[in-house]
Amino acid sequence: MKIHTTNYYDTFITVAEDCPLSQAEVPPVKKEKSTANIQYELLADHPYTYTSDDILFTVFAQKQGLKKQELAAARELFFSKGQACFRASPLTKRYGWGVHFDHAGKMALVGLGSPEYQNYISSKNITIVKAMRQSKK
Repeated sequence: MKIHTTNYYDTFITVAEDCPLSQAEVPPVKKEKSTANIQYELLADHPYTYTSDDILFTVFAQKQGLKKQELAAARELFFSKGQACFRASPLTKRYGWGVHFDHAGKMALVGLGSPEYQNYISSKNITIVKAMRQSKK
């Protein structure tokens, strides 16, 4: 079975062109945690700990209520078909967060409007990709 990946290396995902914010904001928690809430908590609390695959599967597993003994098989099945990468994350599309991936594929959030964000978008040492737009042009 072919395994697909969403991981990036030495890359910075910029905020979507049509993001409504000029500075990053924490996704608000409503009745239950959204995809954005779970992604934000994992990345804000543990920068450069997880890969994109780790984050996307963790969100899926939590939302599906998977048990520990189900995780390995579920992860293999989850990545047996292509998944949307972090360019489609609500963090990058709606909430103003850029994402930096280091040489090992580990990721960290970088807030729009911060000096770090400016450094990454002007860096010549990493690949820069844009988050997907929220709406079609």
